[in-house]
Amino acid sequence: MFRIALPLLLALALAAHADGPMDNVAEKIRPVPPLGVKIADSARAELTTGLKDLAAAIDKAGEMNKAKPAMLALLPDVQVYHKAVLYALENDEVYIDGKSKRDDLTVARRLLNTGLERAKLLEEGKPIWTTATGLVLRGYRSKIDDSVQPYGLVIPASYANSGRNHRCDFWWAGRGETRTELDFIQGRERNAGEFTPADTIVVHPYGRFCNANKFAGEIDTLEVLDHVKKHYRIDENRLVARGFSMGGAACWQFAVHYPSLWCAAAPGAGFAETPEFLNVFQKEKVEPTWYERRLWKLYNCTESVGNLTGLPTVAYSGEIDPQKQAADVMARELKKIGRELTHIIGPKTGHKYEPGAKAIVNAKIDALAAKGKQSVPAVVIFETYSLRYNKSSWVEILGMEKHWRKARVVAVVAPSGQVSLETENVTALRLNFNTGEFPAGSYNLSAKPATLLERFAEEDKPIVGSDQSFRVELGTLGDGLRKSPGLQGPIDDAFLDRFIIVKPTGTAMNKAIGDWTEAEMTRAIRHWRKHFRGDAIVKLDTEVTADDIASANLILWGDPKSNALLAKIADKLPLKEFNDTTVTALIYPNPLNPKKYVVLNSGFTFRDYDYLNNARQVPKLPDYALIDVTAPPNGRAPGKIIRAGFFGEKWELLGNDGK
Repeated sequence: MFRIALPLLLALALAAHADGPMDNVAEKIRPVPPLGVKIADSARAELTTGLKDLAAAIDKAGEMNKAKPAMLALLPDVQVYHKAVLYALENDEVYIDGKSKRDDLTVARRLLNTGLERAKLLEEGKPIWTTATGLVLRGYRSKIDDSVQPYGLVIPASYANSGRNHRCDFWWAGRGETRTELDFIQGRERNAGEFTPADTIVVHPYGRFCNANKFAGEIDTLEVLDHVKKHYRIDENRLVARGFSMGGAACWQFAVHYPSLWCAAAPGAGFAETPEFLNVFQKEKVEPTWYERRLWKLYNCTESVGNLTGLPTVAYSGEIDPQKQAADVMARELKKIGRELTHIIGPKTGHKYEPGAKAIVNAKIDALAAKGKQSVPAVVIFETYSLRYNKSSWVEILGMEKHWRKARVVAVVAPSGQVSLETENVTALRLNFNTGEFPAGSYNLSAKPATLLERFAEEDKPIVGSDQSFRVELGTLGDGLRKSPGLQGPIDDAFLDRFIIVKPTGTAMNKAIGDWTEAEMTRAIRHWRKHFRGDAIVKLDTEVTADDIASANLILWGDPKSNALLAKIADKLPLKEFNDTTVTALIYPNPLNPKKYVVLNSGFTFRDYDYLNNARQVPKLPDYALIDVTAPPNGRAPGKIIRAGFFGEKWELLGNDGK
């Protein structure tokens, strides 16, 4: 097997922080992650034996604790060490660089030893790392693909005996094309990171490698938060969002899309949208299709700056850092709605924190964290282009008149119980006040447009609970299929939850479709591991069970002749074009279980060219596409896209492809 020479490997590693015009040529795509160095057969054999020993120790620990669910739940804390070494060997991701003193072979040996130590402690019922302070490495099992994923913690010494809830900061790291699990774990066990505020738990998500914490990388942060809440005492009113470079982009994203989760946000550098950043930083002439331009709205933070109205935000940039562009465009958009971005600038500084400016950022964020967020804000302003992001505090959007057009809610609750709503492009919403949250014993509602209250006026009106809880749904969704939160597309949305790749067992309609299906399905499985660091669950069409249909999105490959499951539902799909040259890719509510998706002939939709810059890693296909399989796939597309578009709000096929 061909191996990249060591000097070139170092150049590629350095390029991980220096994207530029050299990465704008789709015909010359360097691999991400790069191929590692060739290691001696003896070293490979040594690590393979170590993996077998660790696997046996993990199995023994599991067997000894099979009647102890709390102990079994800690197995991922050990399994992440096994996975880190396994992936490095199987994916040829062992990196050695004398200049940076990186030596993955040494790291792999150490991680195997640490894994063995933890397995033994778990077998004995003594998982001492779960109560440790300082740098702590943890793991969890993801709902998406059953993979174990690592994350790092910095636990302050004050935590051990405090008995109280602590402030908790999330830190998203910069781009790292060689940040495999080996490298991540090594870093999290040796380096406390950029910020370690006093009396604060700091969480370092892995983010499933190098995707700017989007797609499965985004779900990683949410799953990590859930795991931390189960195992540590954190104050949910004092969660802080922080990050720099690629992590700064993640911070903008989480601030805008989950504004009520945080008490403050501190993005540093990074990017906040796709087109302008690629033009300025990447010097790339961006020429999107109409549907790609529309899909940008999913992650473009500039499109939904109104969501920062209730979230204190302190941005940082180096004065001469090209990535200052991110805060500049966000400041521009905020100014349009009458808000001034607090933007701390490091004088004469490039892509790093300047000490004086860093101190100012820290002082502001510490003050905001000390205050915490309002559990129940009196005013909620929320806007979205997709029901994937539909909630802020006590307001949830349940239906939109039209996806990819801005939906907006301005909701106000007064101490008297008066609730006033102004909405745009919203057909239904829920107001949800938990125990102790509603400010009065009774309420009165007003809404613009008043049609939101029509169904409400006809039904028995809900009343405020004696525990000061209150929940009401307004507007109407209508009967039948409807795009709803978590069931709204586009194709990539299916890979944000549990999914199963379903392989066909029959013979394809023709050789062109059969060959394309086999190649693209194999690629989807391989690239899921390569870029989202998990092994996709794969089953034959004859093996899918009723439990699978109930619990997972099904990714069906092939055509109605080759895939038995596809044949069962083909007549219930709004689009199913298969012929000598054409394959249909789409996402749709599964006719066998409309609460889950079915996807035809697609993995996640961004490809090799997009790996070279994180701002490119956005959805590339909408709800459906017809693909000419006689045109060879490349680093940008699975073939020639001859037609693509969006289904309507009732999942119907629209004229003009929903343009």
